[in-house]
Amino acid sequence: MSIQLNNISKSYDERRVLHSVGFDIPKGEVVAFLGPNGAGKSTTMKIITGLLAADEGTAKVCGIDVSADPMAVKRLIGYLPENNPLYPDMYVREYLEFAAGFYPMKGDAKQRIDQLIEQTGLTKEQTKKIGQLSKGYRQRVGLAQALMHDPEVLILDEPTTGLDPNQLIEIRNFIRELGREKTVILSTHILQEAAAMCERTIIINEGKIVADDLTERLLRTGANRQSIEVEFLAEVLVEELESLADVINVEKISEKQYRLTAESDIRESLFRTSVEKGWVILTLTRKEFTLEELFGRLTQKG
Repeated sequence: MSIQLNNISKSYDERRVLHSVGFDIPKGEVVAFLGPNGAGKSTTMKIITGLLAADEGTAKVCGIDVSADPMAVKRLIGYLPENNPLYPDMYVREYLEFAAGFYPMKGDAKQRIDQLIEQTGLTKEQTKKIGQLSKGYRQRVGLAQALMHDPEVLILDEPTTGLDPNQLIEIRNFIRELGREKTVILSTHILQEAAAMCERTIIINEGKIVADDLTERLLRTGANRQSIEVEFLAEVLVEELESLADVINVEKISEKQYRLTAESDIRESLFRTSVEKGWVILTLTRKEFTLEELFGRLTQKG
């Protein structure tokens, strides 16, 4: 396993932020680590990188205990923080040459820099100062720096922030390619990114893991909760729709259009009830269950 967390707990003063967190990530997986603000994502990532010590439990990277040999673990990890700390007055290539000096390189540093500049799409930007770059290109510089020493494990915090649609596709493809040889764990608030890049999704809420499965399977698991949009010829009382079996929420979209959330597929029963009550249905559509809905369902309070 590339990453192994076993019963990790962490408190700040009297407030416990992680409660016996545990998961294993094998080599070659790209995993999304999702959670609302304050859920414990950053704390967990800092424990994996050795920047923060756990109060209880063990964390291992490629079989090495983080608390026993944090420097060895740091050599195995490439880390891209959300607020990418770069030197705006340095040129792109100059900065990467500077960064290469901090790592034990496996080969020729110049060749590695050339390779990363090409892989991250920085060829046309390499002679510019970092301060002149868009946020998307600064993300690319940070990603190139994180990959400089060819690490076994990549930890990426919001790696697609600020990218335009074309850059987004390129970075997505690049991260998926990296996942063939490396372990990648990325945090994101953009749930579409998890579905687009990650075969596995781990969701944390209030310091506890609330979901850990293949992204596709998570979506199928939640598919029993249906979102139905219906438009009637005339207005229908919301209370009457709420009284239907398995309906848990009704949202009025317009005067005659409604969105129903239910625990099962209610299209047949809705149609029968409409015939009985004389409601004329103009349109009836089942919306695809989304990762956003699952995320909200698992992380809602109460």
